[in-house]
Order: sequence, then structure tokens, then C-alpha cells
Amino acid sequence: MKVITFGEIMLRLAPFGYYRFFQDNKLEATFGGGEANVAVSLSNYGVDAAFVTKLPKHAIGQAAVNDLRGLGVDTSKIVRGGDRVGIYYLEKGASQRASNVIYDRAHSAIAEASATDFNWAEIFDGATWFHFTGITPALSKTAADITLDAVKAAKDLGVTVSCDLNYRKKLWTTEEAKETMTTLAPYIDVLIANEEDAEKVYGIHSDATDVTTGTLNHDGYVDVAKQLVDKFGFKVVNITLRESISASDNKWSALHYRDGQAYFSKVYDLRIVDRVGGGDSFGGGLIYAMLHDYKPQDAIEFAVAASALKHSIEGDYNRVSVEEVQGLAGGDGSGRVQR
Repeated sequence: MKVITFGEIMLRLAPFGYYRFFQDNKLEATFGGGEANVAVSLSNYGVDAAFVTKLPKHAIGQAAVNDLRGLGVDTSKIVRGGDRVGIYYLEKGASQRASNVIYDRAHSAIAEASATDFNWAEIFDGATWFHFTGITPALSKTAADITLDAVKAAKDLGVTVSCDLNYRKKLWTTEEAKETMTTLAPYIDVLIANEEDAEKVYGIHSDATDVTTGTLNHDGYVDVAKQLVDKFGFKVVNITLRESISASDNKWSALHYRDGQAYFSKVYDLRIVDRVGGGDSFGGGLIYAMLHDYKPQDAIEFAVAASALKHSIEGDYNRVSVEEVQGLAGGDGSGRVQR
């Protein structure tokens, strides 16, 4: 089995720990990005995962390639060219102070890539799964067109397509998101969304739910999943459910909807170290579980456990093994030292 992911990897610049921007004069430099994060998770689980993007030939672009290669991700399909690597600045929140992200990604190499940069028939040779997020088509009109080319090629070749909606209000409007993601919807088999995405992108919402206060209505989300399936024909819909107590403490669970049946995971009480990449780690766990034919309940438990562990890890990437995820999904959340 081989998974292809497509999107943007960025340079992440962040104060150490929970400092505010320039509370001292240091910023830690790492890499991350939605689809790259998924590829790293899958590589950790022993899956052949390739990340596709466009990166400059200069030293920063090469550092991003080297970073992924060092984590076992296939980088052979990365196109080289363009002038810059996108950047995002992250100030991690704590307690009642929210996290803050500032993007500096305009005119990045992937945002200005052209359709002729990517030969999707060659890229998908031997692939069984393709994953992208709603962030990628939000980067530019050309990025949206390339994404459409990719999903059409995947569908023609019988490759399963998954998408994490990942609505980002700093990248596009709800109207722009709805138009583009509605065009892409017929090619998507497995949809991943959070408690806001379905409403912001597709105008479908759950009654009696307030994401600000963390109030969730499970019956309402089953209805949301059903509406998404009925309207767009998705085979599987997954909705991650975050109950936000504060920036430091969340409750975390998810819904898996397949063949008219709803499956809810157990709920985890999270003490957050770094929540960036939490949704991507869910996606990586879900893809792994579905590729290995996990039963629906087991699949959602694996995906949520993988994501729960990610919240304890600094950086975008989820650096855990299948055995660690299975241990937590199986009920061992004690955190006791393993000797």
C-alpha cells in the first residue's frame, strides 16, 4: 500500500515554550504543514508515504526535503523551483490565553506552481490512497486547479481520496471555500471535518452546539454527517469533536459515520503541550486504520488515540508508533513510565 499526500510544507517559527512573540530574542525553527504531517504519521506507522509539493532549490527548501526524508517520507515526487518557502509564526496559548498563528506564505513555491509541474499519472503509479486538505486549494487559484487535476486523476485510477476540510479564515472566505470545495466534493471518498468546518464550508451545522463554550450535541453531529453523505455522496464522514475548556485543557473525541451507522470514540481529557497538527494526526491514524481494514469502531478509536498523543508532542509532527497508539486506544492512558 502506498499513500500520496499533496500540499504545502512551511517553515514554523515559534517562541520557546509558552513565551509570547519576542518576549525573548529567539524563535525555534521547524517544519510542518497539513499533508506533510499526515505523511510523517503514516511513515511512523510503517506505511509507504510520499509527500508532493513544490519547493525552492535553495538551502531552506532543501532543509524541508531533508527533514521529511529523515523521517522516512518519500520525497522523490517533490518538484523543485520557485522563490520561497511559506512561513508561519506560532505563539502557543496557555490557560485562558489563546494560541495565535500569523501566516507569511503568499507567493510561496507551491502557491505559484503550475499544472504542468505535476504528472499525476506518474505520481499515482502504485498508489492506493490520496490525501489533501482544504488548505491547499485555498493557497491560490492555480493551487486549486492543480488539486482538482489531482483528484480527477486519482478517481480515474481507482485511488481512494480523503480530504480534511481544514477551513482557514485567514486564507479565504466562506464563499470562496464553499465554491471550491463543492467542486472537489464529487471526487472525495473519505471526509474529515471538525465542529466548525462543515458549517463554514458547506453551510451544514449541528443544532445546540457552541464551539466557544465547548457544548456538543452528538445527535446533531450524526445529522450533520448524514446530510454530508446525502448531499455529496461521501462514503465515510469523520467529525472531530473538541470541547475547549481552555487553551491548555480540552476534551477530545470524534464521530465516524459509515453505511448509515454512527460510531463515537471514547473521550480523552487532554492537557495540551502543542495542539498544532492534532487534526493531521487524526487523519494519519484514520488512514492507517482504514488501509488495514479496521472495523469502524476500532478505526475511530485508533485515529482519536493517535491524535490525543500528538497533543503531548512539540512540533507539527506526531512522533508515535502503532504500538503506542494501540496501547492508548486499548485503555492504557496512565502515562506510567514504560520500563
